[in-house]
Amino acid sequence: MRHSSVRVALVLGWILVGCGPTAAIQAAAPNMVVVLADDLGYGDLGCYGHKQIKTPNIDQFAAQGLRLTHCYSASANCSPARAGLMTGRTPYRMGIHSWIPFGSPMHVGRNEIMVPKLLRQAGYQTCHVGKWHLSGNLQDATQPQPGDHGFDHWFATQNNALPSHENPDNFVRNGDPVGPLKGYAAPLVAREAINWLKHQRDDSKPFFLFVCFHEPHEPIATDKRFTDWYRIPGKPSPFDPRVSQQAAHHGNVSQLDFGFGKLMAALDELELSKDTLVYFTSDNGPAITSLHPHGSTGGLRDKKGYLYEGGIRVPGIVRWPGHIQPGAQSDEAVSGVDVLPTLCEIAGVQPPSKLKLDGVSIVPLLSGTGKVVRDKPLYWQFNFARGAPKVAIRSGDWKLLAEISHPLSVGGDIRPEDQAAIKRAELTRFELYHLGRNQDESQEVSAKYPQELADMKVRMRQLYQEVREDSPTWPAWKWPRVEGARIKALREQKAREFPEAFQ
Repeated sequence: MRHSSVRVALVLGWILVGCGPTAAIQAAAPNMVVVLADDLGYGDLGCYGHKQIKTPNIDQFAAQGLRLTHCYSASANCSPARAGLMTGRTPYRMGIHSWIPFGSPMHVGRNEIMVPKLLRQAGYQTCHVGKWHLSGNLQDATQPQPGDHGFDHWFATQNNALPSHENPDNFVRNGDPVGPLKGYAAPLVAREAINWLKHQRDDSKPFFLFVCFHEPHEPIATDKRFTDWYRIPGKPSPFDPRVSQQAAHHGNVSQLDFGFGKLMAALDELELSKDTLVYFTSDNGPAITSLHPHGSTGGLRDKKGYLYEGGIRVPGIVRWPGHIQPGAQSDEAVSGVDVLPTLCEIAGVQPPSKLKLDGVSIVPLLSGTGKVVRDKPLYWQFNFARGAPKVAIRSGDWKLLAEISHPLSVGGDIRPEDQAAIKRAELTRFELYHLGRNQDESQEVSAKYPQELADMKVRMRQLYQEVREDSPTWPAWKWPRVEGARIKALREQKAREFPEAFQ
């Protein structure tokens, strides 16, 4: 195998030469796979404590690698979180203010530098499969597509798999519509990735593979072989009335696990696993809606759309044979914005000096050589957040949240008054929590710790003003609710097919 000397090179580089982890890793050129689940809650996996959901493949993967217990997404919903992960920058810097509806002018601009573009400089070949959600249209030449951002091969949906996870018809491959597909989203996404690994990859080069599963984001649809694992009575799923909402959700997470397992098995079959770093995480916390109420935060406060822990703390697992101790666990805070600087350090790529990054490399954590060093707190801004707080920072175990003077309501329209409000909103009420002593954020402690409150407010204001200044604005746009219409039509179709389920 081309990368057979990875572990030996790394160990000799660190111990004998004393050159530090970076130089040794650069010579190794490992493959890199980032796997992103959609709306998977912190408590939705067996390895994160769920007592019912069966996730044998991810659980085994966690036993082989490092489980992160304080892993964060870059935002509390999908598009901003993905933008932060791919760029290493807080999403408001690039104007990704919320999720991107179909047809929206909001997108990650051509001037933004993503992971694949940097890794290609180091000779990596690159592939994206699954949900994209960083532009409003995968066939609009006025917006950059995955290929424009550095992916050699891509197979994507703009947002959700539609009309549901079953037999989706909205995938686009390298700019060309694929048409209706037979099967379920996770296996279809895994199949495309595996096909690329087996038949299109140049095995003389390292690769970067970005796999974005749609599960368990609604509108969910789950193969019967997985819902059969959960014969749980209850309110019928609106997307599959033959099973309960709970069985549909739990089975959908197991379907995600199945697709992930197929991908890991392919790495084993191709003898790539030992030379491949794999990072598994989620884009935000669980949605927990009236139609889909069974996601789990593992006891953390609130859910997707909120800046409390339940909205932004997510599963995070890293496997890198020979470098990461199997079964390890870390309580150190890491974020989606750390992905780009980490992968760049491993590949030996230096991001442009003018690039304003918010993440840092977590190589010391992965290698076990030290702690992650940050010169600024982890930062979240989401003016459209569902809860009162719209801005949050974390430094050590301290977390500060703030409201803003011009809060915005959740929606898909781009309104000039909202864009103006983002630019003029000021921080107002603050909440302080110590996550080391109170992970569920039930004890607000600003009155007890006035000095910590004052220090954190200074740091938050500095970042907030900087990010607000950087953030671009978008032209006015009326949300046509294209996806919502398709999802509504699916629900009505299922109600006609199974009227007895709703009586």
